[in-house]
Amino acid sequence: MINFFKEWILKSPLQRITYEEYIKLALYHPQYGYYMQDKCKIGRDGDFITSSNMSDIYGRSIAKWFYNQVNANKLKASICEIGAGTGRFAKAFIDEWNKISTEPLHYFILEESPHHRKLQQDEIIFSKRVKQIDSLMEISPFEGLIFSNELFDAFPVHVIENQNGQLMEIMVTVKNDQLTEIVVPLGNEQILTFLKESGLKIKDGQRIEIPLQMEDMVCSIANVLANGMVLTVDYGYTNEEWQKPWRSEGSLRGYYRHQQMNNILLYPGEMDITSHVHFDAFIRQGSKYGLQFTKKWRQDEFLLTSGILEDLQDHYDPNPFSEVSRRNRAIRSLIMPSGISSSFHVILQEKENRKK
Repeated sequence: MINFFKEWILKSPLQRITYEEYIKLALYHPQYGYYMQDKCKIGRDGDFITSSNMSDIYGRSIAKWFYNQVNANKLKASICEIGAGTGRFAKAFIDEWNKISTEPLHYFILEESPHHRKLQQDEIIFSKRVKQIDSLMEISPFEGLIFSNELFDAFPVHVIENQNGQLMEIMVTVKNDQLTEIVVPLGNEQILTFLKESGLKIKDGQRIEIPLQMEDMVCSIANVLANGMVLTVDYGYTNEEWQKPWRSEGSLRGYYRHQQMNNILLYPGEMDITSHVHFDAFIRQGSKYGLQFTKKWRQDEFLLTSGILEDLQDHYDPNPFSEVSRRNRAIRSLIMPSGISSSFHVILQEKENRKK
């Protein structure tokens, strides 16, 4: 598989490509892209784990939160999930909604991965009200909730570095028959504009990822949403956090068989690639296109305010494999400060003309 990537680079005009192009190929190429291949990616037999795949309690908790929002704010009972993975979150959400509400729910899934689309079809009963869609425009204008979990961290990014006061872009090339980096002066005006608008200051010796594609998705979501909310769950940093010395090497990482890989040029097309979201830029871009920032929580804080403790059953069950024991362990792992939720944040945005 690596030969495809080497040949692609060697055929490029300067025999080098940006990290953004490399990541796009490695994750989304129709044949060789990681997400597009028919193999397990999430869970014990895959390369990484997500909150929604740890337990059904995650999807059920957010369903309860949305139920309260629908009632309090007279929202339509419609949700569009972007990047639904295995479909486990969607199934849990739909099951809980049907349990607590008599109002019919409309659930739309936008998913690029053919493998995940098939898994969703095995997991979920699709109907006129529960559908897979190929484009957000299919549901425009949309009223309700647009939800994503670990979507923006998988976007292709450019990589830049401040070297002795000069901004450079890190490119990918081939040397000695191996994929490797090469550094060139930064000439991409879009990156310079992003830095200016975001107010980011790149210190000498600091490397950082620039998510130019993020704004296109934010704009698409804002244009489709006529009335409602956007709930985004992901890991990332604020501008202040990017300035910490221990983040000077950036956040670009790979995950291969549950091992973190600092060199994402290894195993192209065979591992997940991720980087931390620029939270301040994400919020600013949302406001630019009419999505009003409401609040940002750490994921455990959000789940606690959503009432997840109501599902924690106090009575002792000696069987560690029982449904009660598994649910209790999952809840604790989601709310403990040292658990998975400590790395994730939840951002809520609203359309400014949302009905009160």
